[in-house]
Formats: sequence, C-alpha cells, structure tokens
Amino acid sequence: MSNASATVSANANPTAITWPLRAPTSGSAVRLSGDAPIPEEVKEGWVCGDYEIEAPLPVGYAPPTPPRCMEIKSYPLVRRAEITSTGKTNAGANRSFWPLFQHIQKRGIAMTSPVEMDYTGMSDDKGNLSDERGSWTMSFLYRTPDMGETGPAESNVQVKDLPPMTVISLGMQGNYGLKQVNTALDKLRDALAKQDQWVVAGEPRALNYNGPQIEAGYRWSEIQIPVKPSMR
Repeated sequence: MSNASATVSANANPTAITWPLRAPTSGSAVRLSGDAPIPEEVKEGWVCGDYEIEAPLPVGYAPPTPPRCMEIKSYPLVRRAEITSTGKTNAGANRSFWPLFQHIQKRGIAMTSPVEMDYTGMSDDKGNLSDERGSWTMSFLYRTPDMGETGPAESNVQVKDLPPMTVISLGMQGNYGLKQVNTALDKLRDALAKQDQWVVAGEPRALNYNGPQIEAGYRWSEIQIPVKPSMR
C-alpha cells in the first residue's frame, strides 16, 4: 500500500502566502510558501532534493513538507503507540524510543515514519515551549488504523487513535529538539497573525522523519499547529 493518491497543490507565487478558503482533502496539502519541489514517493520512502525518508508513512498520510516550505495539510485518523511523560524532552525521548520500538516488534508492526512528538501545556509566557512546563507525548505510528487493538500495552505504552486533523506546517532541517521547534513556531504564528481566515485549533507537534543514522544537518522534520477555518 502507498500514498500514491496523496497530493500537494503548489502555490503559483511561492514568495507570497495565498491562503485556501477550506481545509484540503484528507491526505493532501496546499503549499503556502517556499519553492522546493514536491517530494516524490520512492519505493516505500520519500525524497526531496538532499532530504530522504527511509520508512513509509501511514496509509493516507499527507506527503512530507519540504524544509523551508509552509503548507496547510489534512490528516486522516491514525493509530499510534504512545508514551506520555514530563521533563527534559531530549533525554525523555531517548528513554521512550526503546519501549515503543519493542512494542511494535512484539506485535509484528513494521516501523513507519515519522516519530511524532506532541507538546501539551508547555508554552511559557512568551509562547516558547519549555521543558519546565506541561507534558509531551512520543508516538510510533501504525501503517493502518485497523492493525491491532487500542488500549494499554506494555512499558507504559498506550495504543490510541488520533482523530483527523488539519494543520499549518513548516518543514525543517537539522537536529531535533525544542530549539528547532520554537524557531518554527515563531514563523508559523507570525504567518497566522497576518491573516484572518484560519485560527489555532490545538497544541503544537513535531514530525521527525529520520533516525540517528542520518547526519544531524540533513535530518528532515516538520513543526505543526492544528488549525481550522475562522468563523467570520
């Protein structure tokens, strides 16, 4: 199974943001800014210039947003194995990776991309995410939502279905962490503040596409804020 039906609508003027009036169809995206080529699905991964994703995305997922590009994109329901924790995200993510990896191995579930990080209640008074506040959730994604069952699993792992959502997303390159997340969030919030067609509808998250085998400077990710059309 592939994401062959997923599409990206390019912006005719990549230097200026043209906002769509409604959410893209599930599994597709609308380019707001940036002139990188649309990523190509190669075998079970994705390629965009110097950037590569080695594992498949969940079926129906929107194509990855290239670094330095901004998009509005819609996602279908996805089944995830999750661990929620507090404190330092970098150290905690390293600790959470192995229980999640052992979970999918035990259930015979192939590794997908991305690894998702959701940030809940972590914004400080200036809007920056801080390890000193709130909680975060690290998730491995099932290929399809009919695999296995939801509910508690081993080693604090919970299997849950994340409902469909629409997000504004900025593609990023470089090492993962809150510094990169906050840089992207500043740009996303600035873009949202300059228009009145879309409003924030949830807490930020990061989609990290590469493992440690990829050089830090070429790691591909995107930072997202859930959004919805404004009720004007």
